Amino acid sequence: MKAISPGRKVRGSKTGKPIMALLDLLGRRMTLRVLWELREGPLTFRALQTAAATNPSVLNTRLAELRQAGLVAHEGEGYALTPLGRELLAVFLPLHVWADRWADKVRVEVRKGGA
Repeated sequence: MKAISPGRKVRGSKTGKPIMALLDLLGRRMTLRVLWELREGPLTFRALQTAAATNPSVLNTRLAELRQAGLVAHEGEGYALTPLGRELLAVFLPLHVWADRWADKVRVEVRKGGA
């Protein structure tokens, strides 16, 4: 498996700029879900598979990519976010808050008959 990392060509970019490498990694099926499910602490493979509602093959591939990217590590209790992975998740939390506000606004507009 070819590691996704800054400086390497990735889907949608020949430059390998760090943001493009990150977006390629995060855009892969189940990547964001795996990161999200690990937000509260380590999970075993089976628990993560159940929480993420995915099959073992996809999960195994994503975990390998996330480990290579330095965002997830395998510890005694299972898989966990690394400090870098926790930092990335912290960047997403404001987006999570924004998405909740957006959803509320859309619901209000739909009830009013707009949108």
